[in-house]
Amino acid sequence: MTLHSPPPEGGRIVDEPMAEALSRRYLAYALSTITNRALPDVRDGFKPVHRRILYAMYQMRLNPQAAARKCAKVVGEVMGGYHPHGDASIYEALVRLAQDFAQRYPLVDGQGNFGNIDGDSAAAMRYTECKLTPAAMLLLDGIDQDSVDFRATYDDQDEEPIVLPGGFPNLLANGSSGIAVGMATSIPPHNAGELIDACLVLLEKPETTTEELAAIVPGPDFPTGGVAVEGHASILDAYETGRGGVRLRARWETEDLGRGVWRIVVTEMPYQVQKSRLIEALADLIENKKAPLLGDVRDESAEDIRLILEPKNRTIEPEILMESLFKLSDLEIRFPINMNVLDATGTPRVLGLKACLQAFLDHRREVLVRRGRWRVERIEKRLHLLEGLRLVFLNLDEVIRIVREEEQPKAILIARFGLTEIQADFVLDTRLRQLARLEEMTIEKEFKELSEELAGLNAMIASPAKQARLMAVGLEDVRKALLSPRRTTIAGAVDASSYAPVEAFIPREAITVILSERGWIRAAKGKVEDPSELKFKEGDSLAFLVPTFTTDKLLVAASDGRIFTIGADKLASGRGHGEPLRLMIDLDEKADIINVLAHQPGGKLLVTSKAGYGFIAPEDELLAQKRGGKQVLNGDMLAALRVTGDHVATIGENIKALIFPLAELPEMGRGKGVKLQSFKQGGLVDVAVFNAETGPEWADGGGRRRNWPDWKDWLGKRAGAGRQGPRGMRKFR
Repeated sequence: MTLHSPPPEGGRIVDEPMAEALSRRYLAYALSTITNRALPDVRDGFKPVHRRILYAMYQMRLNPQAAARKCAKVVGEVMGGYHPHGDASIYEALVRLAQDFAQRYPLVDGQGNFGNIDGDSAAAMRYTECKLTPAAMLLLDGIDQDSVDFRATYDDQDEEPIVLPGGFPNLLANGSSGIAVGMATSIPPHNAGELIDACLVLLEKPETTTEELAAIVPGPDFPTGGVAVEGHASILDAYETGRGGVRLRARWETEDLGRGVWRIVVTEMPYQVQKSRLIEALADLIENKKAPLLGDVRDESAEDIRLILEPKNRTIEPEILMESLFKLSDLEIRFPINMNVLDATGTPRVLGLKACLQAFLDHRREVLVRRGRWRVERIEKRLHLLEGLRLVFLNLDEVIRIVREEEQPKAILIARFGLTEIQADFVLDTRLRQLARLEEMTIEKEFKELSEELAGLNAMIASPAKQARLMAVGLEDVRKALLSPRRTTIAGAVDASSYAPVEAFIPREAITVILSERGWIRAAKGKVEDPSELKFKEGDSLAFLVPTFTTDKLLVAASDGRIFTIGADKLASGRGHGEPLRLMIDLDEKADIINVLAHQPGGKLLVTSKAGYGFIAPEDELLAQKRGGKQVLNGDMLAALRVTGDHVATIGENIKALIFPLAELPEMGRGKGVKLQSFKQGGLVDVAVFNAETGPEWADGGGRRRNWPDWKDWLGKRAGAGRQGPRGMRKFR
């Protein structure tokens, strides 16, 4: 590609490589997303949209003592003045700031329907009202006192703060989450009292380790409570590195109903789990027989959460029931910890607990010093004016004469008493009644108090130690304002391996598994005496009939070489037509079902391919834990037969048969296997396993079973070509 010289100023066409153009533009987009949308600032814990919402409400004077205003008014102010994006996203952010189940310390006092823990959305912004909470005012305290930097808004019509003063460590107190381009953040909420205690320790001993801080902040404190079962070592590692996770469980208790009957009452939900969806998921587990210990679930919640879980029978231990549900549902979640934030320079960094708290303290120190300098400037201006008044009182009669008689009193006052222009203006603007003797005493008192305050402020600005003491006093006051008991219990790591497996509580009942040609599977109680009486959908018929028990596992062999595992207790009732097998396993649409067997511990299967290869596979190694099954055979599977004899009989497409001892086949978990029979053309048609004492049988074209008394004439070595089979032989089954 030929590159031309750059176009003249104002040109609209630029020749440059496409890769370079895309790279530069995508990088600009990525950085914009990271810094202006997804990651919070480590100093105040806010993303731009939240910061703009609070500042706009502050400008509208929506403090806790004021009357609430329509959320639509607030959203309009934010969108028009500070955040040029959609009103829906702004309102969604505002709603989240008001939800006590989403924010550990809500920053917006919402009036009206702001959603609930069931997942119901908030009412439209024209119906709801809002104002700031006391916690939000702590974050905004001092913003009018030059405590933070401001920048121009998107339209250059106004200014907005780059960061809020931040009266408490909001980043960790309320947490944050977001997804940017190439990075994400996930910070859990914490208890503000514990965080401030940790900050006070850091102020006194900056060399404090993360481990010592973790003794003060033992773990997250979620607004919905719950029980954290991650273990101290894991949480400490997350606080050290900034990355990790915490397992959070619902809080539950056992309610005794008398006569040995009991039920579970869930009183606290894991963070960000919607109660209505959880109930639906538990109901699905019951319907699909995936939670054999759970009998029923219902919601009796009013203002407080009360979720009722009833066991299948009274013999089940409550702990075992809950452990099974923790594995199967969102009664237990793992909240990821990825403390990826923007530091004071706007650079994305992953910080640990100590680094986050130290960044907050550094910000508070800067805010304190800037407010001190702002106050010093104003005190000096006031003292300057008061000095002019003091001169006036010393020469009051002369000042009055000058004001009454002179044409230019300002110039004469400046020349006679050495006043500055500002002092002269102030004296001339002062009312006569303020020059009384009582006012002179008041001015002297004010002058003395301001002088003392000025000396204290200058000493504080020059002394880091005094700054630390003042910060500690301020944090103590904030701690009292935000003090609330911990909601999330920090428990030790739970080892569920000591509990009996769920399968141990499945009642053992005889069933018959019925699989149709079109892949519909069901389980009929007891034994099916007459398969001809079974009913199927129109055009469908019986394919497999397997007697087994509800406690067994089914092995489903497919033509693509995979073997799937299904719990017999999870099959649909035999009263209807069942359900499609493909909904229970990830079976390729082009694959066919070769065989269905009930798993026998210690049993073995003969697995063969259409190409004439095979091996013996232990059944215990064929059990799969996932829907995708386990790839056992490399190639198209022809048969998967249970080994019940000592000889193998094969027949090829050329109608040649071969019989050889089973001992000649290797035993392996997966693979291609060894050659069973050699063919010049075609492949294997059928295979059978039989005992030499009884001999094999074969089926003719009409489906009739025939004995094979002279089978030994076809006995040979594995991988032989075999010889022509008996007249009419086509298959063994």
